[in-house]
Amino acid sequence: MKHWISAARPRTLPLALSSILMGSFLAAGSHAFSWTIFWLAVFTTTFLQILSNFANDYGDTVSGVDTIERTVATRAVQTGAITRQQMTKAIILMSILSFITGSLLIYEGLKDSSTQTIITFFGLGVLAIIAAITYTVGKRPYGYMGFGDISVLIFFGWVGVLGTYFLYTHEFIWLNILPATSCGLFAVGVLNINNIRDIESDIKTGKNSIPVRLGKDKAVIYHWFLLTGGFICAVIYSLLNHSEFLNWIFLITLPLLIKIGVGVSKGKTPAQIDPFLKIMALTTLLFVITFGIGQVF
Repeated sequence: MKHWISAARPRTLPLALSSILMGSFLAAGSHAFSWTIFWLAVFTTTFLQILSNFANDYGDTVSGVDTIERTVATRAVQTGAITRQQMTKAIILMSILSFITGSLLIYEGLKDSSTQTIITFFGLGVLAIIAAITYTVGKRPYGYMGFGDISVLIFFGWVGVLGTYFLYTHEFIWLNILPATSCGLFAVGVLNINNIRDIESDIKTGKNSIPVRLGKDKAVIYHWFLLTGGFICAVIYSLLNHSEFLNWIFLITLPLLIKIGVGVSKGKTPAQIDPFLKIMALTTLLFVITFGIGQVF
């Protein structure tokens, strides 16, 4: 069981839940909230994240990206703790669970909406499942071509936050793009730390992530851009909303973001960089909670 828990990568789950929480907080601030929608969204997002992690574990091993040289954040299929056949079955199971809970979520949130709206959300749900798998699995995994960042920005940011908000309210508010972008950029930040950590092994195996394309030094600059951009989006949103004191408590995450930026900048080895992946995920969650509290109260 411990190998399956490790393969599910629990430290990535706070990040997966961040967009759902942000959308829910924004909806609660608009006096529209449903516990049923919330929990269905949580289960769907959790299943999708575990699906993505299982597929990543499988895909990186099959493609040869994960080799015996990898000593930090080793994978279950790579080490033989879980066989390829077992992981394939797990990927299928998580796909089915994601589809079931996602369908229930769409029904609960959009049962009184137009057919076109329901079809749109259903299509986004299927696309999310496909994106979770094909990041590292298939003949041309988009994660190996440097497109993982834009996918994360879309699904962990815009689709996750704005879609969740719409399920509660049946409204699209342009201003919400700002906090949605904050979530997306911070999520990309987690991926970027992961790719900076693995830059040397990725170069050897032909995985063209953004850090591989940019080089370590420019990838660090890119990381500062992600952190700064995400934080500035939240500040602009608060300024435009004429926010009061409670709306600004998310500022407490600024020192943590700076610490992460400095740590990634100074990290020389995978072992030195790896801890900041978990810190970034938890800081993103803290940012969402503190930002969200300001919207509700």
